[in-house]
Amino acid sequence: MLALNPLSLLRPFFSLLFFGGLSSMSLASDQSSFPDIFRQSYLLEQGVNFGNALEAPQEGDWGIRLEERYFDLIKAAGFKTVRLPVRWSAHAQEKPPYTIDPAFFERIDWAIDKATERGLNIVINLHHYDELFKNPSVHQPRFSAIWEQVSSRYQNRPANLLFELCNEPHDIDSDRWNQMILEVLPIVRSTNPRRGVIIGGTDWNSLKKLSELKLPESDRYLIGTFHLYAPFKFTHQGAEWIPGSKAWLGTQWLGSSEEKECIRIELDHAVDWWEKNRRPIWIGEFGAYSKADLPSRCRWTEFIVRECEWRHLPWAYWEFGAGFGLYDRLQKKWNLLLLRALFPFFAFPKV
Repeated sequence: MLALNPLSLLRPFFSLLFFGGLSSMSLASDQSSFPDIFRQSYLLEQGVNFGNALEAPQEGDWGIRLEERYFDLIKAAGFKTVRLPVRWSAHAQEKPPYTIDPAFFERIDWAIDKATERGLNIVINLHHYDELFKNPSVHQPRFSAIWEQVSSRYQNRPANLLFELCNEPHDIDSDRWNQMILEVLPIVRSTNPRRGVIIGGTDWNSLKKLSELKLPESDRYLIGTFHLYAPFKFTHQGAEWIPGSKAWLGTQWLGSSEEKECIRIELDHAVDWWEKNRRPIWIGEFGAYSKADLPSRCRWTEFIVRECEWRHLPWAYWEFGAGFGLYDRLQKKWNLLLLRALFPFFAFPKV
């Protein structure tokens, strides 16, 4: 049995020192009045990812096109934050000046508008830029140029729009990723000096690599992030893009003491990072694929959310309406059992 650290019992009270009194936070677009980063990170609570839409090579390629009613649905269900994965690299020129397609930019404008019109917070990231990690020296100028355009375009948006530099860096060592951050972050800061910027570690935003992330000490408007899919053989059983995952079909998550302790250890490591680095942290993705049995998915999801709430760790579920999804787009109805795992005390409208 693990020894209990008495200080861990006080973590919820420590976090309240950072998060208390946030409901009156100003969201003015003047960045001189932006709140501190712990207040900005509060914006990220109770989030959901709009996956498989704007991260596809072309919107619709993976079966999903965003609709305005989706924003109404998630607002009515109780979500406060949208994470918007965006494959900018599929819509930017391959040669200098790497101009982003104006029509695609307008589509992102539309998504940001639909979220903010409803009082939702929104995170836009750079998703599925795999070429960047296969050949970083070649693609770093394009990576920087994309963020120069994005940050310039949205510099006058309010604080409830946050940037995430890159989803799930992989096939690259932490030292190289840290150097890439140091090259692109000043470009963002030239137009967005106090906007919340989210950055995760390598190995697909794994928690174990977060400790190797070296963020500039002088920049106090950064938020760490990681993705939680443990145990992977449960959450990704039968996933078509994971070799060998068919062999995991039938894996259950029963909520045993051992299963719960494994997740608690991960979340405690996240809080340790937060306390050591004096920076907030966000779980940008967690979810279990639909090939797992629904009772196990609900138990797993509910346990993670309750443990996050106890630690005051904001989260974003992966995802809205595809393989991990909460919403059946064809039948136009929520998976209420899974939704109640996220929000047990809400009565959900039939929309």
